[in-house]
Amino acid sequence: MDDYADDYVGGGVGDDELLTIGAFAARARLSAKALRLYDRLGLLAPAHVDEATGYRYYRAGQAERARLVALLRRLDMPLARIAEVVGADGDRAAGLLDVYWADVEARVAGQRTLVAYLRGRLSERDSEMYGEFVVETVDVPEQVVISETRHTLANELPAWIGASLDRLEEAARGCGGVTAAPYVVYHSDVSMESDGPAESCVPVGDEAAARAWSEERGRARQTRVRVEPAGRLAYTRITKAQVAYPQIMAAYGAVEEWIAARGLTVAGPCREVYFADWDAAGPEDPVCDVAFPVS
Repeated sequence: MDDYADDYVGGGVGDDELLTIGAFAARARLSAKALRLYDRLGLLAPAHVDEATGYRYYRAGQAERARLVALLRRLDMPLARIAEVVGADGDRAAGLLDVYWADVEARVAGQRTLVAYLRGRLSERDSEMYGEFVVETVDVPEQVVISETRHTLANELPAWIGASLDRLEEAARGCGGVTAAPYVVYHSDVSMESDGPAESCVPVGDEAAARAWSEERGRARQTRVRVEPAGRLAYTRITKAQVAYPQIMAAYGAVEEWIAARGLTVAGPCREVYFADWDAAGPEDPVCDVAFPVS
């Protein structure tokens, strides 16, 4: 009913003048329904609410914020993040928008890869799907690694990989430093039904220091030191968007098909080798090798 109150409270229409919800809606080019919603969600409260009538009044200067909220909602931005953006000033607000949109682009890139994977599965053209991956081999020397093992499901895996590799790389500083790209070994299937285990590994330069570190601090997280023998890996390189589960399974399938086609034998558990700065990489940047030891 407050749409039908007098349009203005006071004589002018400056930024500090109070407008009824109807007049303000017209000024902001929004509906009164949208304004009530923004009020209810805590994104744009009226400047004044008449206790007797319940009429909402807005200051003319609130129109810019109202339009900004409407535009941010068109980006499907969560309400909490909208409140953060509109509450920030200048460059910080723009920076918050940039962070949100980078997350959106990463999600869309992952979804695009997932669609390609599912299209191949549904059409039963796995070989065509695998043809998108280039598979090569590389010889890897013997390495001393410090590792952390955990049983984990697929939805918990990304967070654990990042945290465990951070812990191991920190430990490696006192163990001769990191000597090669970190990797994760899957000793059994990790999915939404199977919990592995998975083993995060960081190659280090000083075996004695690594074993001393493990004896002192390694028991709490199933951490150990072992010597990884020299061997050959068959691998394909994938982007950050392709790492997400389950689309990463297409890369595993491509390497397995390549190995079988050449009469090679899988000689150990599969792994993901993380050679790039994950945080700095964009969705289409190569970050990981999906690999199998072969003989």
